[in-house]
Amino acid sequence: MRLAPGWAIRAGLLAVLAAPVYAGAQEIGREAALRLRFPPLEFDPPEPSTHILSNGVRVLHLENRALPLVNIHARFRGGFAHFPRAYYAAATALPSLLRSGGTSALPPDSLDALLERYAISTSVGGGGGSSFVSLNTVSRHLDVALELLGEILKTPRFDLAMVEVWRGQELESVRRRRDDPGRLAFSEFNRLMFGDHPIGWEMEAADLEPADLSREQLEWVYRLVFCPDNLILGVTGDVSWRELSPRLERLVAGWGACAEPLPRPRPPTIRREPGVFLIERPLEQSTVVMAHATDVRQRDDDEFYAARIGNAILGGGGFSSRLTARLRTERGYAYSASSLWTIHVDHEGIVGALTQTRSGTTVAAVRMILGTMEEMTEAPPSRDEVSQVVDQIVSGFVFNFESPTEIVARRMLLMAEGRSEDWLERYLEGIQRVTPADIEEVFRRHLRPEEMVILVLGNTSAMDESLERLGPVTVLEVEGGAGARAATSLPREEQRSPR
Repeated sequence: MRLAPGWAIRAGLLAVLAAPVYAGAQEIGREAALRLRFPPLEFDPPEPSTHILSNGVRVLHLENRALPLVNIHARFRGGFAHFPRAYYAAATALPSLLRSGGTSALPPDSLDALLERYAISTSVGGGGGSSFVSLNTVSRHLDVALELLGEILKTPRFDLAMVEVWRGQELESVRRRRDDPGRLAFSEFNRLMFGDHPIGWEMEAADLEPADLSREQLEWVYRLVFCPDNLILGVTGDVSWRELSPRLERLVAGWGACAEPLPRPRPPTIRREPGVFLIERPLEQSTVVMAHATDVRQRDDDEFYAARIGNAILGGGGFSSRLTARLRTERGYAYSASSLWTIHVDHEGIVGALTQTRSGTTVAAVRMILGTMEEMTEAPPSRDEVSQVVDQIVSGFVFNFESPTEIVARRMLLMAEGRSEDWLERYLEGIQRVTPADIEEVFRRHLRPEEMVILVLGNTSAMDESLERLGPVTVLEVEGGAGARAATSLPREEQRSPR
C-alpha cells in the first residue's frame, strides 16, 4: 500500500521512515524545505488471520503481545431496519439490555459485580443493520471473560426493571427532542425524505408502550439476530490462535441456530418532489437542511470516488470547503456549513447541505448554498482543491490502522458487507485517480439545486426575506415530543415582506 510522503511527518516518523534528499547541504528556510524530496513510503499493516469454528462462525484473529490484554468483538448482522415498526423499540433496546439486563444465572447487579471484580470492560451498540457486543480483559482473566460473554450472548435475562429503566430514558429523550433545534430539524427532515422507512424513523412515545418491550417482543428479536448464523468474531491481543481456538469453541458450544431467517431490509423510497418546509420556532437562529435523492452507489468505479472528493470540496472538508468559505469567511452568515452525500451499496442516498444561521440571514444563506452548488455543476474544481483533499485522505489513511483492534474491526466490517479483502487498497487507489473533470461530471449528472427539499426551522417574523421567495412553503406542525404533526400551506399574510 503506497502512501503520500506527508504521512511520515504526520505520524512523527520522518527520521525513521524516509531520508530526505537535500538540494544543498547548507540550505535553510522555507524554500529549502519545499525542495525536500522523500522516497515513496510503503505501508503494510499486519493482516489478521481468518478461521472458521466448527459451527461455521467466522473469526478474525490478530495476535499482539505488546500488552497483557485481549479484546473480543462480536458483530451480528441484524438491527431495527430488519423488522416492522412494531418491533422498533425492542430491536433498538436489545444490545443495551443484553448488557444491563443480566443473564439467566446472574441478575444484573451480580453480573456488574463480576465484571468489575475482574476488570472486564464491555461496550454494546448497534444501528439499523447490525448489532455488536465487545469486551476487553487482561489476558489472565480471559477464561472468565469468555464465560461471562457466553452467558450474556446465549442466556439473556431481560430483567424487567432494567427494561423499564431503558424505556424511561427513551421517553425522556423523546420529551427533550423538541428543545433541541438541530435534532428536531434533522429528524423531521429524515421523515420528510424517507417517510415510513427505518432511515426516517424517530423514536416516539407511541413506540414505547410497555407491550412494545415485552419479554415476548424482546425474545423474538433476540432469536432472529443474536445467533451464530449472523455472527462474526474478532479477537486481538495477548493470545495465540492455538490458545484461543478451544476457548472460542466452548463459547459457541450449544448455541442454537437462528429461529428463522432474518428478514431483508426494504430499500427506501426517497421523496422526489422539491419543496420548502417550515417548522416555526421563536428562536434567534435558523436551522437549514436541504437535499434530494441521488443514485451514486458505493462501488469500485470513478463516479463513486469523484463523489467522495467532490463532496469534500463542496462542504464535507471542514473549514477548507467552499460552503464554509462562502458562508463563514466571505459573508459571516454562519460559523460553519456542511454538505452531505450519503452513498450506499444497494440503495439510493441523498445529496445536500446543512447550516445554522441567524434569523436575519436565513434566505440569503440558503441562496448562497444553492449558488455554490450550482458552481460545482458548471465548472471543474481547481487541481489544487482536488490535490488538497486527496492528500488529506491519503495522508490520514494510515490512522485507520493505528491499533490491532482498529485493523480487525475494519476487516470485520468488510467481511460483513461482503467486500473483497483488498477493498481498502482499491479505495485508496481510486481516490488518487480522481480528476477535476471527473468531479464536474459527477456533479453535473447528480446534483440538481433546483430540486432540493429545503427544511427551515426558525422564526419567520425575524427572517431577512419571505421564505416563499424560495418556493411555495408548507408549515409542519410538530407538537410536543410525541411526534404529532400536520402539514399546511403557509398563507402569504403570515410572511414578512422582503426588505
